[in-house]
Amino acid sequence: MNNNGEQRKRIMVSLLKNHPEGLTVRSLSELAGAHRQTVTKYIFELIGAGVINRRRVGSATLHYLNKFYKNLEDG
Repeated sequence: MNNNGEQRKRIMVSLLKNHPEGLTVRSLSELAGAHRQTVTKYIFELIGAGVINRRRVGSATLHYLNKFYKNLEDG
């Protein structure tokens, strides 16, 4: 993974940390300033790594920072 990809993933994790209510791909895309397909790619990488969880709420799919990961970050 190139440095740009790692930086984008850190930005997404930071955004999710600041939005515990969860964010959609569209919201993450707008806040991160990245294309939706790019955000989707990194979301699936972060889900696979156990950093992000996703949940359907009505017609939306919300993404959350994994509580276990959040606790590791806090110390």
